[in-house]
Amino acid sequence: MEVEAVLFDLDGTLIDTERIYQTIWPKAVEHFGYSMTREQTLQLRSLGRPFAPQRFKEWYGEDFDYQKVREYRKQLFEEYIKEEGISLKPGAEEILKWLKEQGILISTATATDEERTERYLKKVGLVDYFDKICCATMVKEGKPKPDLYLYACEQVGVPKENCIAVEDAPNGVRSATAAGIKTIYIPDQNDDEEELKGLYYKKLGSLYELQNFMQDLIK
Repeated sequence: MEVEAVLFDLDGTLIDTERIYQTIWPKAVEHFGYSMTREQTLQLRSLGRPFAPQRFKEWYGEDFDYQKVREYRKQLFEEYIKEEGISLKPGAEEILKWLKEQGILISTATATDEERTERYLKKVGLVDYFDKICCATMVKEGKPKPDLYLYACEQVGVPKENCIAVEDAPNGVRSATAAGIKTIYIPDQNDDEEELKGLYYKKLGSLYELQNFMQDLIK
């Protein structure tokens, strides 16, 4: 295939923030009198609108105030990164730099909103590598629906057949594959191998491996 663009998930794929969410989601719901298991937090990875609010109501009932809890979770997250900063996933800057050198377009395809996406990418020094910033807040339905990835393809001006998606979790893999995009799965927090069998194009261990794999694709 001829690869013209790579579409990256953000949390857990390029920046090491998914592990933070795994800690602060339970703290946020506990603040409002609920409890959350690790299995539940794993289900939230990349889960977009309207599916995240629906999931919480399934767990905690119709009276659960998702927006209020989410705002508190965002507050906890901001407090954390103010103190600890944001770490890159190993190989993140290297793969982005290499893709730019090859003339391949780069976009985000993230559940995080535009303001925070740009702020986080600036904070870790990656924002200038991106040709487009695409977020789930820009489409009708977030992951696992295909809207975001189809939108990202439109924004970079590349047919989906010539794009590669890079994802770390089930909701993202489902979103990209539903859009008809070949998806590289690099697990973070949990390896959902059984759940994703037959969906992803290739499973890799790190972003460093992605460069080696891409070199073969673009020859």
